[in-house]
Amino acid sequence: MLAMQSLRGAVKHAGSGPRLLFAVRHVSSSSQHFGRARPLSCTDTDQPKVLITGGLGQLGVGLAKLLRRRFGKNNVILSDIRKPPNHVYHSGPFIFSDILDYKNLREIVVNNNISWLVHYSAVLSAVGESNVALAKEVNITGLHNILDIATEHGLRVFVPSTIGAFGPSSPRDPTPELCVQRPRTIYGVSKVHAELMGEYYHHRYALDFRCLRYPGIISADSQPGGGTTDYAVQIFHSAVKTGDFECNLRSDTRLPMMYIDDCLRATLEILEAPAESLLSRTYNINAMSFTPQDLTQEIQKALPDLKVTYNVDPVRQAIADGWPMALEDSAARRDWGWKHEYDLSELVRTMLSHIATSNQLAQAS
Repeated sequence: MLAMQSLRGAVKHAGSGPRLLFAVRHVSSSSQHFGRARPLSCTDTDQPKVLITGGLGQLGVGLAKLLRRRFGKNNVILSDIRKPPNHVYHSGPFIFSDILDYKNLREIVVNNNISWLVHYSAVLSAVGESNVALAKEVNITGLHNILDIATEHGLRVFVPSTIGAFGPSSPRDPTPELCVQRPRTIYGVSKVHAELMGEYYHHRYALDFRCLRYPGIISADSQPGGGTTDYAVQIFHSAVKTGDFECNLRSDTRLPMMYIDDCLRATLEILEAPAESLLSRTYNINAMSFTPQDLTQEIQKALPDLKVTYNVDPVRQAIADGWPMALEDSAARRDWGWKHEYDLSELVRTMLSHIATSNQLAQAS
């Protein structure tokens, strides 16, 4: 799932503390507001200027890479509150941005002529349950800052939601787009709040708000960030490195999942979709659903010596038991042409190949 924005102990409240200074690298001021999807261009002009918050999490770096190929390197600014790795810092513009500091965030939007804002900063499900105060601060107060600034400056804003926005009373297989939502985690409650606030701002203030409910996201390049579906990333690394894996969910826990390339492509597609094609502002997207046992058996076709044991974490299991088994996503397929490319077998093949190649490169260096 989405990795939480890194926090260095104390978290500033919006508008508090001294003025924060930040450095901007390779930032062009030649973009204009971007209203509709446009074709590829070999220049950075006449393209959206994009800010990604919480950009050092699971999805931000990958989305920045995709958007930079699409719109030009200097038109996509990655941001977070911690120092990026060298390869991220040198790949394109990176700045410090604290979503709880309203003034700092507003200055970034104004000074860099931002037209699209992708809001990835969040505290995830399991981490949120261990620190509810922090989750409220980041997931709710931070969201309010984003929506207010986006409305004030006429931005197109994307805020991801999640399967965690549903609860035990929601239909689970499949979960429709419109149904009862009664999540039992602060993460889920904050995501329902984000969906409703974004849709309210759209109808009340004409904010161009767009939202996708992500399944569990699987990527070989990212480290787990406190999500309930993180086992589906960890198992691949353990399978390649040690051949042993301890799973913290029951073997029969079925959840919807998606490979990161599908997720990032879906995000780009919803961002580029003409506003008049969007009959909704919050969409389910689905790709595959599987259990830990299903995933283990598929990996064992390539690595038959993999041994998986189960040590169920009651907190994570209770969360998973209230989440969808699959998402019904016909509206996304109808309105803006969503179509996934990776099924379980292709996911396993791709993940194992990627991790094996990365390990070989690391050993050779």
